[in-house]
Amino acid sequence: MQQAGFLVSGVQPSNGYETSYTAIDTLNWKLLGQITYQKKPNKLYGEVEFPIFNSKLKGINKKKNVMTGFVIPIDNTNYALSKNVFASCFFCGKAGPETIMGIKFRNQKTKLKTDQYVTLEGTLRLNDADVEDWIYHIEDAVIVKGN
Repeated sequence: MQQAGFLVSGVQPSNGYETSYTAIDTLNWKLLGQITYQKKPNKLYGEVEFPIFNSKLKGINKKKNVMTGFVIPIDNTNYALSKNVFASCFFCGKAGPETIMGIKFRNQKTKLKTDQYVTLEGTLRLNDADVEDWIYHIEDAVIVKGN
């Protein structure tokens, strides 16, 4: 199983942006999987299981992080990052919603391929309220390895 990669000081993202690596936490899928769920009523779906994040995840919310995984194209312009390859990802029913995160790139012009293995740097955002959205996001993301 692939886990989050390490970051070497002085590595420059493949898109040419200069990036400071002084205050970056490295995420991994094991940590993202350490959540529990609480059933709550929802107007659209009846009863829904909402994620409850542990203190470590709450502590790195809205902070720069590095995360590694497989690219899953959602449509022509949007991508998700997955713990697993497409054939065994969340959409196929073989994994939970904690094994995938939405990606919002800072400035992505390169087309990414299904199952391309990448390391991203960006800001982690937790979602425990919107059932129509990912539990995890990496925003303002740049590819630091794998492009």
